[in-house]
Amino acid sequence: MENSIYTGGNDQEIIQLFTQTFTDAEGAEEGNTIGTFVRQLLQTPSEYLKVFITREGENIVGGVFFSRIRFEKSDINAWILSPAAVSTKVQGQGVGQRVIQYAHEVLKQEGVQVVITYGDINFYSKVGYQHITEEVIPAPLKLSYPEGWIAQSLEGDTITSIQGKSYCVAALNNPELW
Repeated sequence: MENSIYTGGNDQEIIQLFTQTFTDAEGAEEGNTIGTFVRQLLQTPSEYLKVFITREGENIVGGVFFSRIRFEKSDINAWILSPAAVSTKVQGQGVGQRVIQYAHEVLKQEGVQVVITYGDINFYSKVGYQHITEEVIPAPLKLSYPEGWIAQSLEGDTITSIQGKSYCVAALNNPELW
């Protein structure tokens, strides 16, 4: 399997991967919600979006989206990981961890200082994320599951507090996703 930066041309395959993976895990309604979210994210200007994929042969079997998050009182270079998916056929083989680690390496080389996500601490802790509070980094929208607000520094330092309101890309600015 090979990780790479997605440069376009297979949007439907990526949308289908995310839709099917979330349908398999959480049902058709969630699959459709995430599929729509991915379709909207793919319309985000490239300076605010990075997509990383894993291929097995010609097929995309994993993917992770990172979008820019900005803060009212800080110019820190921070990005949100959302969403991530690995085909049900290859789950449990470390595909998700490897594509996230690959993405972190690329983002670090590009000067990204902090990555944040909103998800399962049990999974994301395997790739270095740790629980934070909104007092440390404010979320763009109200969190329905505050325990899932997690981050890590790509500079090797502890995560420093960021003050002021945060702003995410339009596709992520949806209360249903939070």
